[in-house]
Amino acid sequence: MSMPFYVPPEQMMKEKADFARKGIARGRALIALQYINGIVLVAENPSNNLRKISEIYDRIAFAGVGKYNEFDQLRQMGVRAADLTGYQFSRADVEGRGLANQYAQIMGQAFTHESKPLEVEILIAEVGLTASADRLFHVTYDGTVVDESQSCILGGDTEAISARLLPTLDPNAELSVAVQKAAVALAGPDRSLTAEDLEVATLARGTERRCFVRVDEAQVALFLQA
Repeated sequence: MSMPFYVPPEQMMKEKADFARKGIARGRALIALQYINGIVLVAENPSNNLRKISEIYDRIAFAGVGKYNEFDQLRQMGVRAADLTGYQFSRADVEGRGLANQYAQIMGQAFTHESKPLEVEILIAEVGLTASADRLFHVTYDGTVVDESQSCILGGDTEAISARLLPTLDPNAELSVAVQKAAVALAGPDRSLTAEDLEVATLARGTERRCFVRVDEAQVALFLQA
């Protein structure tokens, strides 16, 4: 009987991390940032049918980058978990932090125990009654949860996008200005993005229940022209 090859655990983890990062970096990036009336999510996504940004619950949105089939399965699991919690207890008991922790356990388990890690990064965005109560939970491929402040960038060349976005960041900006800044940061100096290239949604503060609103292509075009 042949003996299996021995691979040191640290080497195995490094190879899994490199594999996941390369898969995620090949995808188009996504930005979430605060604006004066809530949180706006802007993704480079020319598809009209395969959504990167979706509603999870009343005040919570989901966004993912990487392999679509993998992060869409996570989205569906989150919707079911949120619905179950809201039904069993109260709608107010459904929190972004709890969902982020559940996703972290699933993604961490896959990274540690499965032969192939999930090639995804996800964002759980929750709009609060005030700007200080807004939450952006960034969950990486290995199950690490990062509580971001004011903005979050997923996928693509995050360092370059961050360098373009952070100097212009203004949580008190109007929605049109926030979308413009996100589009410029995603595009970079060598190209420009049109409304057809973007998927935009908001979590609007001030409504009592469902806060998730998709911004249609015509409105995004007006924002970019302003």
